[in-house]
Amino acid sequence: MKKILIAFICICFASCGSNTSIVSSWRDPNSSLSKEKFKKVLVVALMKDESSRRATENRIASNNPTVLNPSYNYLNQQNLNLTKEEKLSILQTEGFDGVITLRFIRADKETEYIPGTANYYGGMGYPGMGYGYAGGYGMGYGAGFGGWYGAYAPAYYTPGYYQENVYYYIETNIFDMKNNKLVWSATTKSLDVSDVTTTVDEIMEACVKQMRADGYMDPKSKDKK
Repeated sequence: MKKILIAFICICFASCGSNTSIVSSWRDPNSSLSKEKFKKVLVVALMKDESSRRATENRIASNNPTVLNPSYNYLNQQNLNLTKEEKLSILQTEGFDGVITLRFIRADKETEYIPGTANYYGGMGYPGMGYGYAGGYGMGYGAGFGGWYGAYAPAYYTPGYYQENVYYYIETNIFDMKNNKLVWSATTKSLDVSDVTTTVDEIMEACVKQMRADGYMDPKSKDKK
């Protein structure tokens, strides 16, 4: 049976870049993926929107459905009023030995200055300065400086500007149910969360890299049956 979390390595990411990065992480020094050896894990996305919750849990669980299980099949409206102990009893009865949780923390607006850029055209010779080549602007030999500068200067410099971005902070936790304790945690920062699938993939990719860096996951681990 495949081990939990190693399956995340097999996620196919559509984009070359990522809008998500790790802000902070923590690891129980006495815990590691190889020690836990999870076989049945619950995936919990704590979101106000039920459709977003299901989409997030399904996306994560789809990477290894034999191990990962969406929480909405076990913790839902039917048992919403149960106590914490009663909910924990359900998970123990179902045989879960691990839990992964995702929780929205906050959204922050940040203003970023985008610096101007200088652009240089190559292979144009000296347009409008004696060679009779207008460079596409209709400025031939003998054109005055004002017209020449007005036509060409904009192509050489783009002014800087301020841009306001909204960053979304998500907390990801891994719990060892056998010992009922938190074993790894991280906070990620995402610029764009309009596409749930892309955002979840980016969060999982960032977490896998960080787990390796923290020593929770073997850097050389591979997905094996």
